[in-house]
Amino acid sequence: MSDFETLIGLVSQYSPSGHERGAVEWFVARMKSLGYDDAFIDTAGNAVGVMGKGTKQVVLLGHIDTVPGEIPVRVESVVTEHAPPLLYGRGSVDAKGPLASFADAVAKVGAKDGWQFVVIGAVEEERDSEGARFAAEQYKPDFAIIGEPNQWDRVSLGYKGSAWANVTVKREQAHTASGEVTAAESAVEVWLKIKAYVDSFNADKPKAFDKLLLTLRGMESDSNDFEQWARLKVGVRLPVEIPPEDWYQRLNETLKVFETFRVLVEPVGFAIPAWGCEKNTPLVRCFLSAIRSHGGEPRFVYKTGTADLNIVAPVWKCPAVVYGPGDSALDHTPNEHINLDDYQKAVNVLSAALEKLTA
Repeated sequence: MSDFETLIGLVSQYSPSGHERGAVEWFVARMKSLGYDDAFIDTAGNAVGVMGKGTKQVVLLGHIDTVPGEIPVRVESVVTEHAPPLLYGRGSVDAKGPLASFADAVAKVGAKDGWQFVVIGAVEEERDSEGARFAAEQYKPDFAIIGEPNQWDRVSLGYKGSAWANVTVKREQAHTASGEVTAAESAVEVWLKIKAYVDSFNADKPKAFDKLLLTLRGMESDSNDFEQWARLKVGVRLPVEIPPEDWYQRLNETLKVFETFRVLVEPVGFAIPAWGCEKNTPLVRCFLSAIRSHGGEPRFVYKTGTADLNIVAPVWKCPAVVYGPGDSALDHTPNEHINLDDYQKAVNVLSAALEKLTA
């Protein structure tokens, strides 16, 4: 087996969200060629590979879709002594690198008595996580490993939640010479009120994972003969202590103070709660041991984005970690690439962790 055939082949299948079928078919065929006991496409369109027939189960869930923007797939060697080769291509980091490493590591370990490994290449993670939502209801694993890029020697134990809302300000129409505050001007007041609340909440929290991370992603306004309105598109990354429903409640309470205009808070899309994994578990200990055995100094990280961990972990309620090679700073960028030496180290760490976990 070529050390990088799975990775290069998977990255070569361009698969932005909604167009994953070709990559899914390729990945299923690849897992069959690697000796998996079964490999198939499930009802949601996910690629699934199964190794072993035991009653104890480890699910390794990555995502096979990417953001749009095709990057020519190529391997480049940096002209520097001892510099490793780099694989360029959309998804090489986020998150086909981690997914490919799952497939290679399970193939390396093979079937283990009493255990079953399930590798899932989920669809739609970059949109509404339809693949992970389906998988969450199909499996009851004893352990879960979620594939996202965090470097080969780091283990992520948490991802923030997210919530979006359209905040609309409405008021009666007035003559332009009246001197009354417009809906658009009132919307600025609303934004500053939201921001003041968030700044107050964050004041005593030094870690980004524990803060509310607020963003204003859009503004628009208009009017008719009788009414004027302005709308803000407000997003927030949530800490573990504030589930989405609490955020919407706090948002409404914060904006009740305005008496001269009406404010409507409308949740938009899927809100996702944050999730933090338990640190003292057999799964975490196996990863720490495996990283050390391959010359690394393991570190824990907590991410400010969201991942399929947020979808499946509350349902499965089993020990979980997020792991995968690649520099997450390159996610979604036109320069996305992965260090092939680091990819191989990740495969070795994964296989060592799985060996230890199932021993």
